[in-house]
Amino acid sequence: MAKAKAKSPLAERQTVLEGMEGGTARARITLASPAARVNLRAGEEALAALSASLGLDLPQQPKSSAHKASRLALWLGPDEWLLIDKDGADLMEDCASSGTVHSATDVSHRNIGFVMTGPDAAAAINAGCPLNLSLETFPVGACARTVFGKIEIVLFREKKESFRLECWRSFAEYAFGMLEEGAADAGF
Repeated sequence: MAKAKAKSPLAERQTVLEGMEGGTARARITLASPAARVNLRAGEEALAALSASLGLDLPQQPKSSAHKASRLALWLGPDEWLLIDKDGADLMEDCASSGTVHSATDVSHRNIGFVMTGPDAAAAINAGCPLNLSLETFPVGACARTVFGKIEIVLFREKKESFRLECWRSFAEYAFGMLEEGAADAGF
């Protein structure tokens, strides 16, 4: 009788802060669902083909974003975007199929996202972020690469009282702690 070949165990990536939630009733913090993320750099001549390949028009103005279904494109600079697909679709393949010269770097496992919701969400974020987050200055759909305490983040206003904050996984505990403190302070 032949011996059955043993299968090698597969390592499973554990999400930083798995299951953590926090904040207050007026400023709630949750982890964003896992998503595919790509940092995209491209010149103006590649934008039409990349937009067609990605299924949305890449935004070209400061603080602007575009979305379609589960996909987001956040403007970070004149030739840079953070692409997020909440369903985990293959953004790298979509970029590659454009047939244009560009740089696409998969940062799915480098980044983690937080969602801050509630009437005091902006005030909680402002505890560590210098941006004016009033609706007039930072309307729904606005995004920016900025600082939060001592770390770099990408901040996106999804709805009037809902923000998505993206940071590097290695800063997740720090960001969560800062958001918790900001939420507690916003209630006073």
